[in-house]
Amino acid sequence: MEKESGRVKSIFVYPIKSCRGISVAHAPITSTGFRWDRQWMIVNANGRMITQRVEPKLALIEIELPSEAFSESWEPSSDSYMVIRAPGMDTLKVSLGKPRDMVEHVSVWNWNGSALDEGATAAAWLSSYIGKTSRLVRFDPASQTRATNPEFANGYKTMFSDQFPFLLISQGSLDALNKSLKEPVPINRFRPNILVEGCGPFTEDLWKEIKINKSTFVGVRLCSRCKIPTINQETGIAGSEPNKTLMEFRSDKVLLPNKKPQGEIYVGQHLVCKDCFTRDRGNVIQVGDPVYVVQQLSSTAEAAA
Repeated sequence: MEKESGRVKSIFVYPIKSCRGISVAHAPITSTGFRWDRQWMIVNANGRMITQRVEPKLALIEIELPSEAFSESWEPSSDSYMVIRAPGMDTLKVSLGKPRDMVEHVSVWNWNGSALDEGATAAAWLSSYIGKTSRLVRFDPASQTRATNPEFANGYKTMFSDQFPFLLISQGSLDALNKSLKEPVPINRFRPNILVEGCGPFTEDLWKEIKINKSTFVGVRLCSRCKIPTINQETGIAGSEPNKTLMEFRSDKVLLPNKKPQGEIYVGQHLVCKDCFTRDRGNVIQVGDPVYVVQQLSSTAEAAA
């Protein structure tokens, strides 16, 4: 029998990769993740992704979408916009209508393809803010597919997220970490899509299959963290924490003592939605939804392997 193991505390969508997220009360699920999540990306003159790892000031770019954009059946009209703000910059409005022009040779990690180009005005705005030639591109699911790593999630796809469509973290994990830190960090350092409360620290490591509302999610891999958690999302300034402390109890050296350490640290569980291809309607989760664990692993070592 499935038992309730927590509740959805917050839902976050990140329309532009590596920019600030939006906290929403509910979000429609698509085969590539939450609707609008990482549908856009900033690229350099060579079409390569630009992220906070290289440009921490992306943390200060705020995104606003129409509130109705998170309704399952909503479609943009000619006057629907994504509004983008950043310190010292005029407000930028980007139409949610499909752009006409394509950019070739866009790349994110080992994926290369083409993407929709959001035009000269957005490019000039971003180039001015970042201080180097940049463009805003939009994933085009009509012409492109970006498959997830088949070793962990065969047959699934995503847009411009790093690896997989969803990332889940528990409040218990954040609380446990913050007890070890001199200065607590907020959840935005870890950029989850789903924050769950009511479960113990790092219990999400073991969640192999969970159910939220009508949707079944499969845990495919623990999230190996880069330097982004060390970047203060309010200031864009990097430090050493929380990664320094996480290395003491969430590193592969600690969690996988029988394997040669690679210097990885793990926080959060990557997910795919098992039934996102088979049901067209009703794939929505909302804050307050109970989380039921259908299947779980026996140890964190098994999850991290």
